[in-house]
Amino acid sequence: MAERARQESREAFILHSYAYRETSLLLDVFARAFGRVSMVARAARSPRSPLRGVLLAFQPLALSWFGKGEVRTLSRAEWIGGHPRLQGEALMCGFYLNELLLRLLPREDPHDALFGRYQDALRQLARHGDSAPALRSFERALLKELGYAMALERDSANGDSIDPAKSYSYDPERGPIEARGAAPGAVVSGRTLLDMARDDYTDPLTQQQAKALMRSLLNHRLEHQPLKSRRVFRDLLAL
Repeated sequence: MAERARQESREAFILHSYAYRETSLLLDVFARAFGRVSMVARAARSPRSPLRGVLLAFQPLALSWFGKGEVRTLSRAEWIGGHPRLQGEALMCGFYLNELLLRLLPREDPHDALFGRYQDALRQLARHGDSAPALRSFERALLKELGYAMALERDSANGDSIDPAKSYSYDPERGPIEARGAAPGAVVSGRTLLDMARDDYTDPLTQQQAKALMRSLLNHRLEHQPLKSRRVFRDLLAL
């Protein structure tokens, strides 16, 4: 459990904000060394509030807060800078990452390594290049932090090294098992698994299969409850 004393200038990102009462905001924050924290930003929407225009998603902030309850009180926020703003497809991918954290990360469970991977993913997305490497790498890191690290280099049934020429069925609870006949679950090539182990998504088939595999594994952890960000992205592409 994260320390509940007053905190000063802690590095954090806003995952989501909600209007609260007449002028305040409720925030879901991902803070280094504290994990996911809920807090209220009192009067943050009032015209003269020093918080107005600072509490931006996908931007590194230095937040100060106090309180011992489940919802803390934000006392100060400063923009650290250094991250370009996300736009277009990159922005939608950012919302997807935030929703994964909101849905899967327990409250006040510190994950310093994951915080760093989140920062890296935002920087990669902001470069307006291919979003696949950033998303797949972060998804793997998230599963690992939650205790579901992916087995990618050994057959879970017999311990043999993954053969790039073979196909494997991926069991969410066990890992890859050589596919024989009509195999259950997501089926991918051994080459895809080995590419994923190296975070190498240059091959188009690896990109395609890795996306399908990660979606299957995340859906399993989400108990097959749909993500809003995926639905919005699909709707935008259909316009």
